[in-house]
Amino acid sequence: MADTLEFNEIYQEVKGSMNDGRLRLSRQGVIFKNSKTGKVDNIQAGELAEGVWRRVALGHGLKLLTKSGHVYKYDGFREAEFDKLADFFKAHYRLELAERELCVKGWNWGTVRFGGQLLSFDIGEQPVFEIPLSNVSQCTTGKNEVTLEFHQNDDAEVSLMEVRFYVPPTQEDGVDPVEAFAQNVLSKADVIQATGDAICIFRELQCLTPRGRYDIRIYPTFLHLHGKTFDYKIPYTTVLRLFLLPHKDQRQMFFVISLDPPIKQGQTRYHFLILLFSKDEDISLTLNMSEEEVEKRFEGRLTKNMSGSLYEMVSRVMKALVNRKITVPGNFQGHSGAQCITCSYKASSGLLYPLERGFIYVHKPPVHIRFDEISFVNFARGTTTTRSFDFEIETKQGTQYTFSSIEREEYGKLFDFVNAKKLNIKNRGLKEGMKQSYDEYADSDEDQHDAYLERMKEEGKIREENANESSDGSAEESDESFNPGEEDDDVAEEFDSNASASSSSGDGDSAREDRKPPKKAKVAKERKPRKKPSESKKGKDPNAPKRPMSAYMLWLNASREKIKLEHPGISITDLSKRAGELWKAMAKEKKEEWERKAEDARRDYEKAMKEYSVGGRSEASRAERSKKKKKKAEKQGKGKAERKGAAARSASSARSPAKSPGESFKSREFVSSDESSSADSKKEDSEEEGGASAAPSSDDSASASD
Repeated sequence: MADTLEFNEIYQEVKGSMNDGRLRLSRQGVIFKNSKTGKVDNIQAGELAEGVWRRVALGHGLKLLTKSGHVYKYDGFREAEFDKLADFFKAHYRLELAERELCVKGWNWGTVRFGGQLLSFDIGEQPVFEIPLSNVSQCTTGKNEVTLEFHQNDDAEVSLMEVRFYVPPTQEDGVDPVEAFAQNVLSKADVIQATGDAICIFRELQCLTPRGRYDIRIYPTFLHLHGKTFDYKIPYTTVLRLFLLPHKDQRQMFFVISLDPPIKQGQTRYHFLILLFSKDEDISLTLNMSEEEVEKRFEGRLTKNMSGSLYEMVSRVMKALVNRKITVPGNFQGHSGAQCITCSYKASSGLLYPLERGFIYVHKPPVHIRFDEISFVNFARGTTTTRSFDFEIETKQGTQYTFSSIEREEYGKLFDFVNAKKLNIKNRGLKEGMKQSYDEYADSDEDQHDAYLERMKEEGKIREENANESSDGSAEESDESFNPGEEDDDVAEEFDSNASASSSSGDGDSAREDRKPPKKAKVAKERKPRKKPSESKKGKDPNAPKRPMSAYMLWLNASREKIKLEHPGISITDLSKRAGELWKAMAKEKKEEWERKAEDARRDYEKAMKEYSVGGRSEASRAERSKKKKKKAEKQGKGKAERKGAAARSASSARSPAKSPGESFKSREFVSSDESSSADSKKEDSEEEGGASAAPSSDDSASASD
């Protein structure tokens, strides 16, 4: 006969939840390993008291009872495996594997039998259901009634909240069947009751989850959190792990207690108890025990009188009572020198601590992920800015955690840590190149290179230089795209109250009426279309030196054919993307070579521009400018004639007092739109208008300043 038996896909029933795992039977005992949590239950062969085989919902099940009264239930066996298990139990454990059938009649009247830590409700000789009393959290009594409440399991899809038993009265004197029932339950139930004084008390500790200030009373078997609104009693058996984590500011400390099952506040479950301490806060502590009891119970781990930092005292007492080691951060050190990374999880900012065997995030909501749970990790660029990145973790169960808004300076440190822990990095090749670009700490434009963006920048610089060149010319060139009668007409109309002062009329009523005709004339006139940008570029000198290309563009021109040969039929867009990736992945030394070439080209360009500027503009440019001057003068003359005619028509139709024969009406629009650039034209205008005086228009002053 084999010395071991192994069964895969076996389910352990724990508080209504079916946890899958692997069951192994050997000469030494029975071992079950939970596939989800990795928790291992080990039952020594000498502790086994009984084995029961029965038909259950998932096939056939095995129930094991120990001499201490504990019950273990495993489901998922096939019927043919009974003989193999029965022979193994008889040969190695000296036990008979008994076959029992459950009652399925559906009756609700029967007898209750207490055996060890198990309450069995039987009909006749067959059990209907069984309740492990360790799952009972509270037992209350009423008239002929006993109510049992249960510890909740978040992993169970459906949770049993309570069970009520009706206990009929009996004729026996002196014995209350309800109280006897309740005492049998309480003797084995996991009901937390404070017996005696607390070992020590910590007053007004700041708790982040559940939030508030709590007094923590330390009892031998449980922890009592007493707040203004809520009380929590936490058995030490529910404590999984302890963490002591330094805050990033180096002035505070987190003390984290991992709980399973969690504490409850209404419908909220708290799997972690997080306390926040200041490093500067000290305390002197005296345990409520004699020195002999302290020495006997804690074996030197605690003393009756202790003093030190508050967080050290709390963590030291918890470590001694819970009998679990405290996990602290390992060798990881971030860019800022702290042992954690600032990030966001589910829209809340917090701290991510890389540990030796996992990650823990504090504080809202707290998350603890062990390395053996992780399927892979992934580094992703930030969605809002290139100054940050996201760190994604996916577990073997398919759960994904995304820690976002991590500063990109932390990238190299975190990547090296994950790589050293031999975690599976998704798309490793791309991440290596991404790491190099982050480590070089180049500009954000370099990290997210775009060939199209580079080309647009070059064209923008050329346009800017053309604009600067045109501004160096005469005043006529600077006004090339200016259309008289459009923009400045609007400005003049906005300040019509000032314009009335230049008219020959003196009273306010006539001034108001004088302002009306120009508006009509403005509507009647024909607007000139603006020049297209392409027309303004015609004056560029073809002999001017061309701007040099950037290092990337020089490299791209030299490498374009090579990329096309490596990827036949590649489109222009894909070629640009591929070139950007190659440029980012290029070694720093090779990039410097192209940057030197770009620098040489820039020097040559500056030298050529100096020679070009000293030598003056070419003859073609001069001819183009004179042509523009002539064309503009013709337009101005034509515009004057049109405005004079419109002003005359407006003046004749206005309802103003009669003027003297020597006076001539001149509208504000005509005055403000006068763009005469020479003294002769001004003189000619004044003679035609009969000597009417007017203040210099905005256009005249602009020409003078130019």
